[in-house]
Amino acid sequence: MSRKAIDYFFLSHPLRGTASKIAFHVRKKIFKVFMDIMKPGEQTTILDVGVTPDRLLPESNFFEKLYPHKHQLTTTSIEDASFLEQEYPGLTFIHTPEGKMPFGNQHFDIVFCSAVLEHVGSREEQSRFVRELLRVGKRFFLTTPNRGFPIEFHTFLPFIHWLPQPLHQAMLRLLGMNFWAETKNLNLLTPASLRTLFPAHINLQIRKHYLLGLPSNLMVWGGGYSERQRSSCIPCGGACLYP
Repeated sequence: MSRKAIDYFFLSHPLRGTASKIAFHVRKKIFKVFMDIMKPGEQTTILDVGVTPDRLLPESNFFEKLYPHKHQLTTTSIEDASFLEQEYPGLTFIHTPEGKMPFGNQHFDIVFCSAVLEHVGSREEQSRFVRELLRVGKRFFLTTPNRGFPIEFHTFLPFIHWLPQPLHQAMLRLLGMNFWAETKNLNLLTPASLRTLFPAHINLQIRKHYLLGLPSNLMVWGGGYSERQRSSCIPCGGACLYP
């Protein structure tokens, strides 16, 4: 876990400070939606997927800051965020190598994942990531930026992310933003493309969060596969649900 932290935040950008204040405001609103909809109790086990080693920005690890029942909270990441155990006593951090998470099927009552899906890779890789979240949790709550918002908050550029992805990435390379020009680092979603990542039988709800009257973030939640659904799946017997 000694790898250098991945700069998903564009820390050197002059607008980072202002954007972080906005991001923390938005994420506090999203947290309230989570609490209102999922209604976790003191004994509800929660997995937060994709915590960050960043300790500078106010929005980083906002769920850990805000969630009251830290003794029931497990966090995981491909990066080393083990400091969270000291910062928030009662919380558990478990390192996850890229790929399958080290948890059993439906191990957690709720899986929470915020602003990670857009950094997973191709649509196929995003779908695989979603299925893994569904595997380890009985219910899920995910958030991701909305590609339809006019400003892309990773690069701070307006409108060009509405172009077809190859052209968008070509323009980013021309501007010297090679990191963000890689699909593995940034692959934005619309409500329609987000829905395609989930198997058809999942009970799915999608809601938009609005900033300045425009939909800036997407929230999606629902229930994962039950063991009955898995065992009755035809023709694979559920193998496709738990790759």
